[in-house]
Amino acid sequence: METGLENNTLKLLLEGWSGLWLEGNPDYVTMIRSKFSNVIASGNLRVQEAFVDRDNINELIRQYYKGEIDLMSIDIDGNDIYILENLEVVRPRVVVIEYNGKFPPPMSVAQKYDAGHRWRGTDYGGASLTAITKVANRKGYSLVGCTLAGVNAFLVRNDLVTDRFCKPFTPENHYQPARYFLWQTFVSGHPPDWGDYVTL
Repeated sequence: METGLENNTLKLLLEGWSGLWLEGNPDYVTMIRSKFSNVIASGNLRVQEAFVDRDNINELIRQYYKGEIDLMSIDIDGNDIYILENLEVVRPRVVVIEYNGKFPPPMSVAQKYDAGHRWRGTDYGGASLTAITKVANRKGYSLVGCTLAGVNAFLVRNDLVTDRFCKPFTPENHYQPARYFLWQTFVSGHPPDWGDYVTL
């Protein structure tokens, strides 16, 4: 979420959708509550200060939603794959999830799980598109595309895929490499950092 201005659900919120934003940084929560006070007052946006991990994700969401929802965006700069893997309380039609574009298919890696992980400002973190696709397939989702910048993957629940998307639903077909320069002016990417990855 950060301040809410780089949130990929912001446009939907401005178009009248409603939803919940979870943010672990109290300063960002204060900014969100200030900048989006009118949307919060209308009831379209709920904001909760919470540091999300694989053990609390279901309880955090259960306070507001359960069952089928339209969209879930997972972008916590590291443990994203573990949130997807442990998500049970809701069954989104669509999931947008951040992946690490420096690992092309067929590399299947993810950072080791660390409940207290915080992004270090480098390119260490998250999981490869192949690893995310494996988890998504087990959960009943298909990979239908990725952003051109190589940041977000789009997963659609299998019962809704039909013939609307480009087959095959594989990382090899939909992978986009990291092109961070497309969204960061004058910056060509994060500093390299190989961190502590595990094979999945």
